Amino acid sequence: MRVLGIDPGSRVAGFGVIEGDGGRCRAIVSGVIKLGTGPLGERLLTLHTALASILAEHQPGAVAIEGVFSRVSPRSALILGHARGVAVLCAAQADLPVFEYAPATIKRSLTQGGAASKHSVARAVGMVLGVRVTLAPDAADALAVAICHHSRARLQLGPRAGTPSAWVRALAAAPAARPTAANALLAASLKGR
Repeated sequence: MRVLGIDPGSRVAGFGVIEGDGGRCRAIVSGVIKLGTGPLGERLLTLHTALASILAEHQPGAVAIEGVFSRVSPRSALILGHARGVAVLCAAQADLPVFEYAPATIKRSLTQGGAASKHSVARAVGMVLGVRVTLAPDAADALAVAICHHSRARLQLGPRAGTPSAWVRALAAAPAARPTAANALLAASLKGR
């Protein structure tokens, strides 16, 4: 299974692609997308272009996105929501399922608690993936999201391996624009929630 993890941001977004077979996984690529400080529309377009390119090049089977941290200001949450929306749109355009994980859930999947520091998470990511270089914080966070999804899917939680975002649930409830295997899989995974 190949998963793209995304740590959305309005100025810097992290991404990480991992591939796993059973209990082991390895990093394919990770990095940050620098969006700059220009108008929000231009930054979101840069994010869309970069994510679409990553999806086309690395062909993941699922996209995992970090949820919004609840203690941010309403304005920050709104701007972050725009970046998350672009990430969900890119996944939908590629006919990929999207899974959302709360920050505490991601941390618990790699460390001993939901309040672990960024440094602890980055160190755990490096150990799980066997990465010996220092990762940018946003790239490490994105890889952590991907690892979280991989571990939940590996534990055979099946369609409940993460909570599809409200956008994905809304897309699944609407009639599919075109019949694809991904649309059928998404509809089947959401049945009974």
